[in-house]
Amino acid sequence: MGKTETVTADVPARVPLGIERLGIWGSLLKGRRNVLELIPELATRAPILSGTTGKRWHMLMDPEALRHVLRDRVEDYPKSIVTKLILEPAIGNSLFVAEGAEWLWQRRTAAPVFSHRNIAALGPVMTHAAERSAARFAAALGRSVDAFDEMVTATFEVISDVTFSGGDAFDRSAVHKAIEGYIGQTAKLSVLDIIGAPAWVPRPGRMFAGPGMRNMKRMADQAIEQRRTSDRPGIPDLLDLLLAGEDPKSGRKMTVAELRDNLLTFIVAGHETTALTLSWALYLCAFDPAIQAEGRAEVRAVLGERAATTADIAQLPLIRRIVDETLRLYPPAAFLSRTAQKADTLCGREIRPGDTVVLPIYALHRHYSLWTDPDRFDPSRFANPKAIPRFAYLPFGDGPRICIGASFALQEAVIILATLLARFKFTLTPGKAPKPVMILTLRPEGAVWLGVETA
Repeated sequence: MGKTETVTADVPARVPLGIERLGIWGSLLKGRRNVLELIPELATRAPILSGTTGKRWHMLMDPEALRHVLRDRVEDYPKSIVTKLILEPAIGNSLFVAEGAEWLWQRRTAAPVFSHRNIAALGPVMTHAAERSAARFAAALGRSVDAFDEMVTATFEVISDVTFSGGDAFDRSAVHKAIEGYIGQTAKLSVLDIIGAPAWVPRPGRMFAGPGMRNMKRMADQAIEQRRTSDRPGIPDLLDLLLAGEDPKSGRKMTVAELRDNLLTFIVAGHETTALTLSWALYLCAFDPAIQAEGRAEVRAVLGERAATTADIAQLPLIRRIVDETLRLYPPAAFLSRTAQKADTLCGREIRPGDTVVLPIYALHRHYSLWTDPDRFDPSRFANPKAIPRFAYLPFGDGPRICIGASFALQEAVIILATLLARFKFTLTPGKAPKPVMILTLRPEGAVWLGVETA
């Protein structure tokens, strides 16, 4: 398959998008290796692309059409069968997977949990994790470090502390291992996905969630039952808040299984996506030493060398812009798909019931009609966020199903990134450039190897 031009010195790592048509077998090979290689290069210049690979599909890059799918007609475009087949073994019919009334009552119940007040109250957990991460980096001064591995450790500390804090029944290392194994083994495309086989046809690679996932669910159930029968002092964590929560309209409360599936959703999504954002942000700061130095100057003017807190975030606009630009270039959820339920028209194209509508966020964020020099790292794009069309930038989706944890993730990313930039200078490691590869999320294949020096 042909590629676009290779990465140049002034452009950070990117995915080589395709320039030739792919059949079923070619799509399967590309999709299993890197889902983003299914995106044609033309997707960065066209509003919509359509084709048939086993079943009809449409790739949508037009902001107004995206608004139509994600907000105006959201009920007509539920998450695709493929998405559900991949995720349900791990997180059941939780908020991320559920549709219609089942989704709505869960969203109403969980929304107060992620209020600004509750997220701000969890800030000290993020600050402590940033301090521990800085200590680990300090121990590696003068060497190259896998920043992705370190950021996974830091963000998993945060998400486990704010979900099952103080829970003896929760083996964090076992949960972490189970999540990694699940993503690596079961999240890849099947040929049955490509040809549009019905959901009831078994996908051999996904028939077993594995003993790790079953053990993780069992531990979560035990922790929930333990918490229900005990009083825990201090600031409530996410489990406390969900246990106390109820649907304001029906009064319905979550069962143990519903609590478990939603908490596992927050754990799987909450640490993985923020770890990726921070890893790519550190890579981009190493890639552009001038921006890194500017960010460090901003941070030191506010923090000195202490760790950042929630109260500091408003005074760190450049750090927030670096995070925003990182999410543009490397959105963790870089490739979404929906299944049309009704006949419709998008960008003048006929949409039939059963068609797959792909939302290639990676291509949208690098679209030439929406962004100037789209492959370049330039945090100044976000100096005036209101100037960016709402549906041209979708790192957390949009509409009723916008990511419920977006403010949590942004707060955590700014606190940890600011703390690290205040204390360390990060440099690229020659010959160790990360490769953006998406299976379930947009990960750096080959790790993110960065040199660590005292700032």
